Amino acid sequence: MKQEFFNLLIKTNGQKLYDFTSKTIDWIKKNDFQNGILNLNIQHTSASLIIQENADPDVQTDLINYFNKLVPMDNSLYIHTVEGKDDMPAHIKSSLTNNQITLSVKNGKLLLGTWQGIYLFEHRLEPKKREIIHHYLGN
Repeated sequence: MKQEFFNLLIKTNGQKLYDFTSKTIDWIKKNDFQNGILNLNIQHTSASLIIQENADPDVQTDLINYFNKLVPMDNSLYIHTVEGKDDMPAHIKSSLTNNQITLSVKNGKLLLGTWQGIYLFEHRLEPKKREIIHHYLGN
């Protein structure tokens, strides 16, 4: 049984989805992980993690548009507005999605569907540095 950690830093440039699937797969291959569980955890409250379609970029556009309609950037709706119009909406969006995802690794491969990718979902408008902790447990 082995346990390994990896901190992935992603520099974002505004609100969008950032695919980091290949970086995670490269880490799995580099460490020759065979069978186990991989937990991904984002260390922030205004961004989140999602598994989403990786084939059609319109899906990403529609997701962002949907969340912006669901949680408008209108400071008159919120008390917590210290960091600008995206402040509280970013916190709400991250609470509606995931701050951690657990995936299986089988025979050295990350078990994702054909059209699935792992994304950091940035909810802020300004560039940020985001950290995603990878925690593998297995053999």
